[in-house]
Amino acid sequence: MKVMLVPGNGNADMSEIWYPWIVKEIGELGLEIVAKNMPDADLARKEFWLPFIQKHVDENSILIGHSSGAVAALRYAETHKLQGIVLVSACHTDLGDEREKISGYFNYPWQWNKIKQNVKWIIQFHSLNDPFISIEEARHVHKMLNTEYHEYLDQGHFSSDVGKTEFPELLDTLKRKLVNKNKEI
Repeated sequence: MKVMLVPGNGNADMSEIWYPWIVKEIGELGLEIVAKNMPDADLARKEFWLPFIQKHVDENSILIGHSSGAVAALRYAETHKLQGIVLVSACHTDLGDEREKISGYFNYPWQWNKIKQNVKWIIQFHSLNDPFISIEEARHVHKMLNTEYHEYLDQGHFSSDVGKTEFPELLDTLKRKLVNKNKEI
């Protein structure tokens, strides 16, 4: 099984926040981890990111998407089967932000039912004090997809705004999903 980490826009490499930690931890689980620099990192445009994701995953893969990476994971899942998705600080609108508007992810309606059909499970993390994405955005995604939802009071954007360098809650939840999958076999 392969896991791909899809960062938020502006993350030109995987050396920041909790990314190196989760890459190491997933590798220690014996899973293949893809954590490559994304093309068009500052704008995270759909036209570059979705083909890049497609080159690295298959239907047995898991996407971990943070911020714009969560949006990319959701749009990818509208047309591709996946084992699972982990959403960290996800939104469903362009937030009135010009950079988000030009990404191309928000130019057409969401296909929530297709995402649910194409993905076996979705885990979601969000914080009430996220300075970029309101809790209403996350709760709407949860409502539309019936995600396994984890809401925090003080984790900000799960990034440098709160100095998050590890993410044990994500790892523990992912391990539980993998154990449950193995029991089904």
